[in-house]
Amino acid sequence: MIKINKLEIENVKRVKAVKVDFTPTGLNLIGGRNNQGKTSVLDAIAWALGGNKYRPSKAEREGSVIPPYLHLVLSNGLIVERKGKNGELKVIDPNGEKAGQQLLNSFVEELAIDLPKFMNSTSKEKANILLRIIGVGDKLFELERKEQEIYNQRRAIGQIADQKIKFAKEMHYFSDAPKELISASDLIKQQQEILARNGENQRKRQNLSQIQALRDNQGQEIARLEAQLNQLKAAYTKTGEDLAIARKDALDLVDESTEALEANIQQIDEINRKVRSNLDKDKAEMDASEYRGQYDKLTAAIEDVRKQKTALLANADLPLKGLSVEDGDLIYNGQRWDNMSGADQLRVSTAIVRKLKPDCGFILLDKLEQMDIDTLNEFGKWLEQEGLQAIATRVSTGEECSIIIEDGYVAGQETIMQQAPAQPVVEHKTWKAGEF
Repeated sequence: MIKINKLEIENVKRVKAVKVDFTPTGLNLIGGRNNQGKTSVLDAIAWALGGNKYRPSKAEREGSVIPPYLHLVLSNGLIVERKGKNGELKVIDPNGEKAGQQLLNSFVEELAIDLPKFMNSTSKEKANILLRIIGVGDKLFELERKEQEIYNQRRAIGQIADQKIKFAKEMHYFSDAPKELISASDLIKQQQEILARNGENQRKRQNLSQIQALRDNQGQEIARLEAQLNQLKAAYTKTGEDLAIARKDALDLVDESTEALEANIQQIDEINRKVRSNLDKDKAEMDASEYRGQYDKLTAAIEDVRKQKTALLANADLPLKGLSVEDGDLIYNGQRWDNMSGADQLRVSTAIVRKLKPDCGFILLDKLEQMDIDTLNEFGKWLEQEGLQAIATRVSTGEECSIIIEDGYVAGQETIMQQAPAQPVVEHKTWKAGEF
């Protein structure tokens, strides 16, 4: 990885003359009070390496008659210079051959010299950058689209199932109602059949009366017609037999009641209302069960998609252990960006930016005064473990600072730089992870 070894700048923004040797790993912290030139140092590095799009709008120090001068020595041996009114670029490789901005662009990551651009982006934008550099963005997007589609289907099915259950619970069930709807024509037909049978019974009763009357007449005829007694006895005997049969038939007869059918005919609308209500309740419960089954299947489908997403990220070459993407948001050790500590945010940002261009081994950071010493210490240790270099500023003159900028100079260099600006001497603290 390429680092920044040395820096010389003159007359850039608030800087008068600064020469710094940076440590190759860990945190190089530039301290000082406000408006002394700390940020000007970072802006000068960004301009030198990033090109004229990073040139400050007022690059030349106010009151200076000498144009800006920038000189950087990189760990790969490249020397980068910008000088003159227009900040003309000169890049010399270790072999002494000239190169230009295109060579710098090949290993200098844009976000490394403008890390706040990444840190101030939305969580989803950070996640998209991560997915792009690990090469699973399109696949994960398709899985998330599929998960959302199934989720929407499941939600709709669940709502219908809940509505069916609620509808079934609110309906009354009539236990005394038949299972099927009643037909008025069937009831009338049954009534007519009963009336027909009762009519036959009445005919038989009338026949009994007629036979009884005939026998009575025949008895009277016997008394009157003594001469025809023998003939009439035979007829009488036969009639007696018929009478016995008729009596037996009459004794076994039972008339059927039509009261229930008449009542059913009168109440058919009410009965059918109850039957329909029961059928609707049964159907609602059946529908609810069917939709609940569909809901469970969709739940299983969602879980399957989520497992695919987990496997996709688990097998990806992530730049930092514990880093992931969930629902389109960047996650580190289970925390979303706004819940991460300041050190974790810096760690995540640096790791992702480093992954964009692995050859770029440095980052620039402005305004670290919002971080306490423990956070700085933690971040510095991590940088050293990863072999990374950070050049940062902080409104402070404390011992945590590698150098202090005062009025455009490195503190303690003012006299030396004024006497021999071509060969300034730098005495500054370097970041030591266990110092605090």
